[in-house]
Amino acid sequence: MELLSHLALGFQTALSLNNLLYAFIGCLLGTLIGVLPGLGPSTTIAMLLPVTYALPPVSALIMLAGIYYGAQYGGSTTAILVNLPGESSSVVTAIDGYQMARKGRAGAALATAGISSFLAGCFATLVLAAFATPMSELAFKFGPAEYFSLMVLGLVGAVVLASGSLIKAIGMILLGLALGLVGTDVNSGVARYSFNIPELTDGINFVAVAMGLFGFAEIVANVEQREHRETFTNKVTNLFPTMEDFRRMLPAAARGTALGTVLGMLPGGGATLSSFAAYTLEKKLSKRSEEFGHGAIEGVAGPEAANNAGAQTSFVPLLTLGIPSNVVMALMVGAMTIHNIQPGPQVMTSNPELFWGLIASMWIGNAMLIVLNLPLIGVWVKLLKVPYRYLYPAILVFCCIGVYSINNNTFDVFVTAGFGILGYVFARCGMEPAPLLLGFVLGPMMEENLRRALLLSRGDFSTLFTRPLSLSLLIATLVLLVIVALPAIKRTREDAFQEA
Repeated sequence: MELLSHLALGFQTALSLNNLLYAFIGCLLGTLIGVLPGLGPSTTIAMLLPVTYALPPVSALIMLAGIYYGAQYGGSTTAILVNLPGESSSVVTAIDGYQMARKGRAGAALATAGISSFLAGCFATLVLAAFATPMSELAFKFGPAEYFSLMVLGLVGAVVLASGSLIKAIGMILLGLALGLVGTDVNSGVARYSFNIPELTDGINFVAVAMGLFGFAEIVANVEQREHRETFTNKVTNLFPTMEDFRRMLPAAARGTALGTVLGMLPGGGATLSSFAAYTLEKKLSKRSEEFGHGAIEGVAGPEAANNAGAQTSFVPLLTLGIPSNVVMALMVGAMTIHNIQPGPQVMTSNPELFWGLIASMWIGNAMLIVLNLPLIGVWVKLLKVPYRYLYPAILVFCCIGVYSINNNTFDVFVTAGFGILGYVFARCGMEPAPLLLGFVLGPMMEENLRRALLLSRGDFSTLFTRPLSLSLLIATLVLLVIVALPAIKRTREDAFQEA
């Protein structure tokens, strides 16, 4: 009954005219950006963070959440129609969705993506609502030592689940932690690593870092590539799937939903990991495995359900523990910080309208997406024909205005440009910027909690290991490190044996 009363408060908040409008704007913008190849939810949220500064906190978070799961949906549209995933979690959808489009079944593929995403989003939001209260009660048992250990686990999880080189991912997290130390020391009030630059005494602007690494760097990378878009679907018809499609689609969507719901809560997880795992699962379980890669409807339903479920449940650790599980959640932490809201379990008690209003808005947003997007498919097809060289100057100007408007400071614009160049270099070197941003967000929080734990224990580091919950989290961290190190050790031994 308590859950029902909380949800009633949430829907009362989310159904206000202002919040409905911002949910609609978020879903529309998210889909629009998801449709444009190369611009994903992280880039969009980074670019729009300055806009939310003038909005009420509830409306700002509802709009940003709408952008996030709207981009998951929009990315599938361009993946199916043009074989260009709008963002990383739609890469798998392109494999079979595009082949369905080539066979004249683009409508069925798009409807499958929409229905699977809607069902998965509704279920995952229910899980989020159910987990919120018990997880928040658990979080109140956390002290500084437990929070420090939890953040260490989150960073190690992000390293383990990052694609590419493990060494590069660790290096990016360490760089993010170092950048997070710039600014005024919390305890002593002394400026650190500011190099006598007054603008750095408050630390490096989070929005400048995020927009540079994800906005500017993505734009430069996209401009560098040659455009080649082959669209087979100038007119999309037969949007409603057949009964046979439903018979094959629904079990795949259910499995994808279950998998994405669990993986979305893991550190470093979220939509991308969920969609890849769901496709692999469907291919192994299917009696028609030979159809995968040639237009199997399960190859669209499973990953789309998983990526939407993963996107929703990645809010669980953010809202209940205050820990971002992926880069988009790190950006959400930045949005909450802009509005002087400390993410964590206290949000549920100190600001229940925001907490439950955000959760309720996810159901509303998912309904908006399916009603909004299927009739607009023709618009998205025409938008995909606009050359990117006409879009990027407007995006760059918008980014610069947004960064400047936060503090009315041109220094932030130069910082954004600097991180844009850095982000482009990272991309060319095969280094993901996401671990850097997670390190940048979690670094100051880790330092604060470690120093607080040491102050309470009078400088005794054993407090991290003598408290049962903190010790359990550190053991889980060690297990993760062992799991990721074992393959490397095995390869080294095999190479040594071959050389011998």
